[in-house]
Amino acid sequence: MVTFEGLPGAVAVSHLTVYDWPAADGLRGGTPHLHLTCSEGYVVIGGTGSVQTLTTTGFRQTPLAPGALVWFTPGTIHRLVNDGGLRVVVLMQNSGLPEAGDAVLTLPPALLTGPEVYGAAAALPQDGTEAERERAARARRDLAVTGFLALRDAAEAGDPEPLAAFHRAAAALVRPRTEEWRTRW
Repeated sequence: MVTFEGLPGAVAVSHLTVYDWPAADGLRGGTPHLHLTCSEGYVVIGGTGSVQTLTTTGFRQTPLAPGALVWFTPGTIHRLVNDGGLRVVVLMQNSGLPEAGDAVLTLPPALLTGPEVYGAAAALPQDGTEAERERAARARRDLAVTGFLALRDAAEAGDPEPLAAFHRAAAALVRPRTEEWRTRW
């Protein structure tokens, strides 16, 4: 007999304390990204902030405070902004899939040209000092913020092509992994 010890549908639950490092735009927070096949939800358990989202219907900023519940579907670019002590419980569909490559960061287009280029830009060092790992995480986050701001600005100016191009590039990056994902599904 096999015993399943997770939530129904392989939903993962994790606790997240959002970066409080300032980005190039002056906001403190996380790395903008999307998931191609996973829905994601946040239950805010402490602090304040917002989640910025970008879809084909436009940009949105949703305030977050304790008790707030926010949920979004695959393909939604999202970025957490930390105004102070923001902590969330994350509910993620397809447990383990985001770590297996379902998440794609909003890096600038030149870094989305193929798995090797993207992988080198998105990877964080597994060794080194904590300060070195933090510097790498900040640099990666800032690259993704740069890409996100360009996508948001284009969408707000009425130009849907940069977001469509990002979606195409993200799909191309994960396409080689989809067969492996079938076992997780």
